[in-house]
Amino acid sequence: MNITAAVLDRVGSPFVLKEVEIVDPGRDEVLVELHGSGLCHTDVAVQHGHTPFPLPGVLGHEGSGIVRSVGAGVSGLAVGDHVCLSFDSCGECGNCRDGVPSYCDTFIARNFVGSRLDGSGTLSLDGEPLGSNFLGQSSFASHAVAGARSVVKIPTEVPLALAAPLGCGIQTGAGAVLRSLNVQPGGSVLILGAGSVGLSAVMAAVLAGAQTIVVAEPLESRRLAAKDLGATHGLDPVAGKLHEQIREIVPRGVRYAVDTTAKPAVLGEVVQAMAKRGAIALLGVPSDPTAVLPLSLGLSQILGLTVAGSVEGDSDPHTFIPWLLDRYLQGRFPIDRMVTTVPFADINEAVLTQTRGDAVKVVLTHQ
Repeated sequence: MNITAAVLDRVGSPFVLKEVEIVDPGRDEVLVELHGSGLCHTDVAVQHGHTPFPLPGVLGHEGSGIVRSVGAGVSGLAVGDHVCLSFDSCGECGNCRDGVPSYCDTFIARNFVGSRLDGSGTLSLDGEPLGSNFLGQSSFASHAVAGARSVVKIPTEVPLALAAPLGCGIQTGAGAVLRSLNVQPGGSVLILGAGSVGLSAVMAAVLAGAQTIVVAEPLESRRLAAKDLGATHGLDPVAGKLHEQIREIVPRGVRYAVDTTAKPAVLGEVVQAMAKRGAIALLGVPSDPTAVLPLSLGLSQILGLTVAGSVEGDSDPHTFIPWLLDRYLQGRFPIDRMVTTVPFADINEAVLTQTRGDAVKVVLTHQ
């Protein structure tokens, strides 16, 4: 059938709303009518050429909506279900069986090559294939065909627009704290950057019972937002040497750090702010793919430092997203306080709004 999608024709171009064709869901797939789609840094990274993806194509990977049809072999999902869309995985490799599907053996092939595993796509324009299946969904559209493992059923009492960002940004930040780092009660946490991923990490640190939650963020409005969500301290990283500012708060250094910036200069300072046996989780997508971490080998050894990449917060969407939504419904994970809804047709202005820092997390809405 024909649907509306925001097509990115080439690197650096704006998104253009076009009528495109979408296939019927195949085996182990569902068709979702989208009500919301979060705007994520990874989408903008593709637009700027920092992350490869076949163009012209359709991006979007934080979708939410209602199931409208179900392909053969799908179980646990039915027409009318409210769902959140996340990344795709095989469910069969060792990492998938271990509950960390973001490290699926076929993760790149399923999420970044612009087609299904067999090479077929789900979207086309005037008979020509479009890059599709972005992070298992391509949700910058009115509808998406997604693999069943990308689809998480959610409670109907959760507003669909609020559920959208859990597919990537929120579960990434929260998962980094609760899963990748396993922050313990009474611990000290440093969070670099107070965008949607960083603020999700703040809320998760509160859930974890951290005693000291330090946020480093150049925008005052976002430092204030972080403190409103539970951060104990907000630091301006350009106001002085960051590691010195941190050690004024935690003289022994912080036990845990979450980086959403992917800025080597910032990370070099963070290493100097860590406590012994501290752990750093790297979440940010670098604008320069050749960027390296300025890591002092001697200091890292003396501190017993652990530095690890974290994809999607080491989360399994099918268990972690419902867990987070349960905390939201309890009033303990207030994702609504960082979401701004924008009509889908205004996607290009929404990109500018989020890039300027005028909104923390934009969700494009269709309804």
